[in-house]
Amino acid sequence: MSLIILITTLLKIMFLMINRVFIIPVKAFYSIFVIVFLLSSWVEAQERSSSITRGLLVARTETTLSSQQSARIERISVKDGDRFKRNQTLIEFDCRLYQAQLNKAKAQLQAAKKTFAANLQLQGFQAISQLEVAVSEAEVAKAEADVELSKVPVSLCKVKAPFNGRVVKLHVAPYATVPPGEPLMDILDDSQLEIRLHIPSTWLLSVRIGTQFKVGIDETGRTYRAKVTRMGAKVDPVSQTLSIIAAIVDKDKHLLAGMSGVARFKISLKKR
Repeated sequence: MSLIILITTLLKIMFLMINRVFIIPVKAFYSIFVIVFLLSSWVEAQERSSSITRGLLVARTETTLSSQQSARIERISVKDGDRFKRNQTLIEFDCRLYQAQLNKAKAQLQAAKKTFAANLQLQGFQAISQLEVAVSEAEVAKAEADVELSKVPVSLCKVKAPFNGRVVKLHVAPYATVPPGEPLMDILDDSQLEIRLHIPSTWLLSVRIGTQFKVGIDETGRTYRAKVTRMGAKVDPVSQTLSIIAAIVDKDKHLLAGMSGVARFKISLKKR
């Protein structure tokens, strides 16, 4: 605002100097007033624009769930946009083959245990060598390992939600057979939305962790309070900007990840 004061003072001086020579008509005085007003508004707009930057709303956690084995999809319990709870089953696979393999491994374990028990009895009568007893004991350990190995694909037959959130997009359909690594769905946790911004490096004397500011979201037409929670570790050498993350303080169910808006900071660009 110091520039506005300077311009206003200069115009007043010009007015007084001209007034000593001749009387200024009313229209001329009105014109000078309009010029001062417009120039002041322009300077003020420039000062405001120096503390404005755009930001993007993002979810704190967003990920893609993928298949960990080759199987046919039996059922999908959610659709795009649906909400889900942590540990809720989202997708079920047809795992009859893996379940049969697990049952077979369990049966082999039972057989190995009985053989080992029988060999221990025979050893008491010295009717079997120590080596045969040790081998039968090792077979039990091997069968136990096979059971644990067979449990893994069975445990993957149900894809469960890792957190409370929403489905962004489904990539598969029921009854489709998917290979390992195939994307199944995109999900996000929208319980705490954050806003990502890039600020000029010249703002670093005024913006730090804990700094509060206001952000107006285009899609809702509302203004929200926000607070800086994290700051980037490096200034981009090309754009001379720094990435920062802020938390939205005001809760609003209408806010969605992907919305954007204008953030307004109180920045002092005066040289100290």
